Amino acid sequence: MSSAPSVYDVVIVGAGASGSIIAKQLGLAGKKVLVLEAGAGAPPNINAFMQRFYTSVAKTPESPYTPDLFTPPGSGDLTDPSTLAAGRPTVLTLRADNWQDPHQAYLIQQGPKAFASTYERVAGGTMRHWLGTSLRFLPNDFRMQTVYRQEVDWPLSYADLDPWYCKAEAEIGVSADTAEQSFLGITFPPGYSYPMQAIPHTLVDDAVDAATQGMTWEGLPVTVTGTPAGRNSQPYQNRRVCAGNTNCIPICPIQAKYDPSVSLNAALDTGNVTLWPQTVASHVRIADDGTVGGIDYLQYQQVTGPATAGGTAVGKIYVIAAHAIETPRLLLMSTNDGRYPDGVANSSGLVGRNLMDHPLYLAWALAPQPVWPYRGPLATAGIESLRDGEFRSERAAFRIEIGNEGWNFAIGDPDTTTVDFINGMNASGLNPPTAGGAPAALWGSALVAALNDGLSRQFRLGFLVEQSPESTNYVSLSDELDPLGLPRPAIHYDLSDYTKRGFVAARQVADAIFAKMGATQFTAAPAEGPTTFDYVVDGQPTRFRYFGAGHIVGTYRMGGDKDTSVVDTDQRSWDHANLYLVGSGTFPTVTTANPTLTIAALSLKTASTILQQLG
Repeated sequence: MSSAPSVYDVVIVGAGASGSIIAKQLGLAGKKVLVLEAGAGAPPNINAFMQRFYTSVAKTPESPYTPDLFTPPGSGDLTDPSTLAAGRPTVLTLRADNWQDPHQAYLIQQGPKAFASTYERVAGGTMRHWLGTSLRFLPNDFRMQTVYRQEVDWPLSYADLDPWYCKAEAEIGVSADTAEQSFLGITFPPGYSYPMQAIPHTLVDDAVDAATQGMTWEGLPVTVTGTPAGRNSQPYQNRRVCAGNTNCIPICPIQAKYDPSVSLNAALDTGNVTLWPQTVASHVRIADDGTVGGIDYLQYQQVTGPATAGGTAVGKIYVIAAHAIETPRLLLMSTNDGRYPDGVANSSGLVGRNLMDHPLYLAWALAPQPVWPYRGPLATAGIESLRDGEFRSERAAFRIEIGNEGWNFAIGDPDTTTVDFINGMNASGLNPPTAGGAPAALWGSALVAALNDGLSRQFRLGFLVEQSPESTNYVSLSDELDPLGLPRPAIHYDLSDYTKRGFVAARQVADAIFAKMGATQFTAAPAEGPTTFDYVVDGQPTRFRYFGAGHIVGTYRMGGDKDTSVVDTDQRSWDHANLYLVGSGTFPTVTTANPTLTIAALSLKTASTILQQLG
């Protein structure tokens, strides 16, 4: 790895969505940029990722990427995160027997409930396992306190972000139709069109749409709407057209879907951006005048550490783009020999606070007729019409994603059902006991017929439930150290009653939609675990399970003043004039839409501000 020149224009920590987009904009403007990336660098192609995914014993969102989930690779033994120089969480560590085991789980979970989402630490970042959903926030998402007396308002309005949304849709390459997306107050500039036409609906979408025509819920229409997608419906940015592989998560095998490596490679192609992989930022140095004077880093050669080199990266401006968990971790570690005992950029005391996700309610059913899932992307449409209304003064809102991958997310199909039929088991519920009392063991034409009948009728609904910001949900530093000698992040997490009431409504809506379709529901009653909670529904204790959506939000929120927020509307630290903290951690609320498009819009806005500051 080459040594840095004396001073870069900008030093960026993290090569995910925010870091890559900002680096590209600065590089195009001729600025000299250094990007410190904790994980592996940008590979020349995805062949190694695909091979790792094919051979992994678990097809999780993390399985294609480094470091290997299992040691040795191909075994069933999880890699001990305490041995990894740049550890990351995995959904395989959310069981009752391992969610708080520091030798199984990277995040030191303090409870009372488990934080269920994961992220990557690799060049290209967390969005390597995103679905491609590129929704805009609603106007009322920005003013929850004003309109519904809940949560907090953003210091920005929808109108403020509208032009940046347009630029972000071009940067990502979004396929959608403005007429279809003009709902619940969303507007577009006159004559505006998305970069590409919308991705066609799947047969699953059509079945849900046909059954819910004229349906309402609490006075709101239940309307199926195409989902804006960061994948190509036509050639765009030298990327291929989506071929309908139902494998968008964890990896698009033909790279028709945008991910941050697209922006990162464009940044590197400018010749003005330098990427240092396997370089972990360890401390933010604050000069006597209160500005950032450098970022200390540690470099490693083997994924199991320890550090083999280190130094200080110096720039005029600094951008921390290390995600909503690793960014507060870095800030909290940066005590500057006790001069900042609570960490850098933390005069408000809010660094690490208000950790949020979209806890996901999952429901699955068997349609009365084949709906032919697995033909197309993972999801191409959803129900957005229930995302806003006066009900938000009492309970959380949600959007509904219509899944096109059968029961894969729900139970691990088609593998689970196939094993059931072959071995006489019934984990899926599709192989009930025969007259002899045990599920049938099938083979030959009977096996083929049973699989064709079951797998062709499977579908699921995913309810992305709004989570309220709570100061008691936070990231802190644990006593557990990684091989570089740095404290691993500790997570304190729970769900509020406001959010739980959203789950109750989600379950009721799922039941109503399945009834309209004449579908047989197979949503399993969960056993008690780290991702379950009990809530009284109609006088009866009812257990819910939540899944992680991967939408990690809110640990260094933006606001209108330094006492109640960490950054301003440009994502600039109130405390340090040359420090920007970017990404979904700046979101005051998680709102009702997937965060990626808004992350990109804010990153482009911040890049413009940095260029102005640099002159």
